[in-house]
Formats: sequence, structure tokens, C-alpha cells
Amino acid sequence: MAVDIVMPQMGESIFEGTITKWLKKPGDKVERDEPLFEISTDKVDAEIPSPSAGVLKEIKVGEGQTVPIQTVVGVIDAAGSAAAAPAPAKTEAPAPSAPAPAKAAAPAAPPSATPKTAPAPVAAAPRAAMPAATPPAAQDGGRIHSSPLVRRMASEHGIDLSTVAGTGAGGRISKQDIEAVIAAGGAPVAAPPASGASAAPSRPAAPPTAAPVPPGVSGAQAHVALETAVPREKIYFGHYEVQPMSTMRQRIAEHMVASKRVSAHVYSVDEIDMTKVAALRAKSKDEFEKRYETKLTFMPFFVKAAVAGLRAFPTLNASLDGTNVVLHKEINIGIAVALDWGLLVPVVKNADEKNILGIQRTMNDLAERARSKKLKPEEVQESTFSITNPGVFGGLFGLPVISQPNVGILGLGAIEKRPVVINDSIAIRSMCYVTLSYDHRVVDGAIAHQFLHKVKETLENWSEPVL
Repeated sequence: MAVDIVMPQMGESIFEGTITKWLKKPGDKVERDEPLFEISTDKVDAEIPSPSAGVLKEIKVGEGQTVPIQTVVGVIDAAGSAAAAPAPAKTEAPAPSAPAPAKAAAPAAPPSATPKTAPAPVAAAPRAAMPAATPPAAQDGGRIHSSPLVRRMASEHGIDLSTVAGTGAGGRISKQDIEAVIAAGGAPVAAPPASGASAAPSRPAAPPTAAPVPPGVSGAQAHVALETAVPREKIYFGHYEVQPMSTMRQRIAEHMVASKRVSAHVYSVDEIDMTKVAALRAKSKDEFEKRYETKLTFMPFFVKAAVAGLRAFPTLNASLDGTNVVLHKEINIGIAVALDWGLLVPVVKNADEKNILGIQRTMNDLAERARSKKLKPEEVQESTFSITNPGVFGGLFGLPVISQPNVGILGLGAIEKRPVVINDSIAIRSMCYVTLSYDHRVVDGAIAHQFLHKVKETLENWSEPVL
């Protein structure tokens, strides 16, 4: 019996996924719930288990291809006949249900390692023809059906989604639709006018001024790569190799560029005497690990201090929705986790309700599952404030980019012993620089520095037991 393998929906707001790696090949035996392939979405990277025991009979969607949810990506022969498994065929993406938008011409190959002449820039792509479809604004009483990725891409390129015709199910605007508009120079193409109605004159598109897309870059990468206004000959010279960005790297690039465009970033720096916390941790860490079977790090102390600051200054525990400031009642702290292949920000939900042990266990669990690609989409959503720790890699301090839709992120520097003047005497203390990146549209400097002072005061006068 043939069992279809489908692209799963990894969250309510996720409508497509990219297969990054097949862990089995046609003819391999698989057990039910055994990891079968890896996917990357807007939110998380994850291993997808086999829906049935048997033999992988066919792979329909290859590595690197992006398909909508519920698309059949492979087939398992539940009867388990390995001999019946065909050789892997050249995989192709499933045909779309509606005509796909025309794509821009592929860019020219890069020049050789020792070019005699500079390569000619690729000409701007002609306006792509969009298929006839109903404008999304006419769907569902004016609601526009699109994914967060599509809305972000549209915002970055100044495209009004109400004028883009969606070719997806129910008029949904797909990533391919918005990429076609971007390739056309950012001019949204409206649907054909109703019968008998006169067509309104369209606004002419401004010619694109960005540099051509380098070879090996396509799809969602293109609108990130186009941010580079460096001439092509300034990029490809000497000896080099071209490495396509991974799906996660593309998402990180999109998020970072969007955040710098959306938020008015301002930075404040302070220095904290961590001597008292360092002494408490050194005294308690062995007993803590023996009693609770988990290591005690400095991060839970910073999380608790950030919670104290957010309680005192709730403007930093907020998001901006148009002209409305949304003050969150929950305190959900996103913790940046560095991975070998990128970065994720899993969220400690209701951090204000947890003690040191609860925060440490939650962080350890989230970090471990992030590294093993076992996180669920909801575990990287709904943060109200974020913390990143470049100090763990020896950084003195950093100026982090705000994780949208937060209005602030706390950066932690390395904790190291330095000479400090205390009561007119020089003492050796465990010191740490902290930085606060905040959105000046919502948060003013006075609030930002008072927040940092509260964090500093909490850590320097720590009184909460850890055992």
C-alpha cells in the first residue's frame, strides 16, 4: 500500500516549507516516526518523521525546493518491498494550480577567477506578466490573504498587497506572486477590470537601481541580494567560490533588513558589577547541578533582572501596531540561540512566573531542541522582549538588531574581572557591559536608561536564593 508523505503545516501562519535535506533515499527502509527529511519554514527548522513503516518508494520534491503545505513530497511503500523502489527521478516542484507568474531572466554566470574584462551588468528584468486573478482586497470582505513572509517582502519593497493578484488557493498571495512583482521593478499589477469597466491608468514603475543578482541567488534570496548596490565587478574578482544562502540564512537576512527599516534603532550601554551574582553561582552551581540535574548559568539571573526592569517600565514590553502601542501583560523573553547553521530565538513564556530553576530548565530544553531541530513553531513566537549573549563568545559588548515585533533587545557582554574604583579604592570585580537596543518610535532615552539602571540594580543587589 502506497502512503503519501506530505509537507506538514508547522503553524497557523505557515503555508509553505522548503525541503533542506532528505535523510533517506529511495529504496531505504524506514520505521514509523523515524526522521525522514528536514524542512525550513519562516519560523523553525525541523525534522519530519515518517508517517508509516515501509520502504521509501519515491521522492517527488527535491532538496532546496519550496512547496505549499499538504503537497505530496514523496511516497512510502508500506508493504516494505525494497526491490520495487525505483531509481530516484529528477525531482520537480508540483505544478501550481493556477498559471505561475513569469520569472526574470536568469543572471549571467560570474566572471572567471582572473577576468580580462569586467563582466557586463545584467539588464533590468522586464515587467513580468501576472496571471488573471481576483484582487485579494476583494476576497473575504477586503481581507488580504498572505503569509507573514509575503507581507514582510511587500513592506520592504513598498508594494501595496491590495493591488497584487494572488494565484494561490482562495486568491492567497504566494511568495512567487510577490517575487514576480519585485522582479518587475516593484510595480504591483492589478487584476483585469470587470467587464464593461474602463481600466484606470496604472502608475509607471520606477526603474530599479540596485545591482544585478549574483549567480546562484534566486527566489527569496533575490530581494535581499538586491539591497547591495555594489557593482558586480567589485564583488567577483580574484579567487572565490559562490555559496548559495541556506533557507534559514535567507530568513535571517529578511528579518534583519526588515527590522532595520521598520524600527528607529537607538542604543544605550551600561556596566554592571556581577561580583555578587558570580560568587553566589560559584558557591551553588555544584549543589544545583547535583540536586536538579541541570547546570546553573548566568543567563537566568539576567532574565530575572530583565523581568524586574520590564515590570517597572512596561513600555519596553510592548509592540507597535500602526499608531497603537500594544502593552503586553505577559512577559515572554526570547533567548537567541546560536546554531551551526544559523540563529533561532526560542521564547521563555511567562518568564515572570518562573524562578531561577524554572528559567534554567526551560532555556536548556529549548536550546537542546533548537539544536536537534525539534522546536515547534509556537516556541519561537509571541516574544515580548529579547536577550542575546555575544559575551559567551568573548565579546565585550554588541549592538543587537531588534527582533520584531519587539521594541527592545538586551545584549550581554563577557563577564570578566577588571580593576574598579570603589570608595576611593581600587578593587578587582567581575564586570559586564550590557547594551539595550530600543525602538525610538516607542521608547525614549530616559525610559531606556531607567530600565538599564533597574537591571543593574537588581543584579548588583541580588537577594533571591537559587537552592
